[in-house]
Amino acid sequence: MDDHEEIANAAAYYIIVCSEFLKYYSSDNEDEASTPKKRRYWMDTFYKSRKRYNATNMLCDLNVDPSRKFENFCRMSSVDFEHILTKIGPYISKNDTNMRECIPIKERLAVTLRFLASGDSFKSLSYLFKFSPQTVSRCVADVCKALILELKDEIKVCNHK
Repeated sequence: MDDHEEIANAAAYYIIVCSEFLKYYSSDNEDEASTPKKRRYWMDTFYKSRKRYNATNMLCDLNVDPSRKFENFCRMSSVDFEHILTKIGPYISKNDTNMRECIPIKERLAVTLRFLASGDSFKSLSYLFKFSPQTVSRCVADVCKALILELKDEIKVCNHK
């Protein structure tokens, strides 16, 4: 047997093995299609409890409380919070979709301020604000970009050498 015949035989063997694999694999998929899969949800059930009590409710409760808990939580007064919110609101606002409602801009700013003030992990903040750690991460990144973009003329950065 010469080299060409060996290569042809190896290629034929490879094609046969692959076709058998594909037959086996496609028959498994047909079986899976007939049996119902466990449904994957877009949102964890814990986060669905946001409808009962969410971070917007918490911020309102903190703001009404005369003990300055809002200032402690956000590390700024509610007046400053609203001022920043009006400046960066257009940059951080999102639209509702058919699948779910967007996170309000107040909550997006609040979770970022809380992250910057406390250094809590995204996982910890996700329990507090009732949205996923991935969403917390995106909120922090979006709000920080908006803060830099909108406030760059108002903040002076000194370079110490």
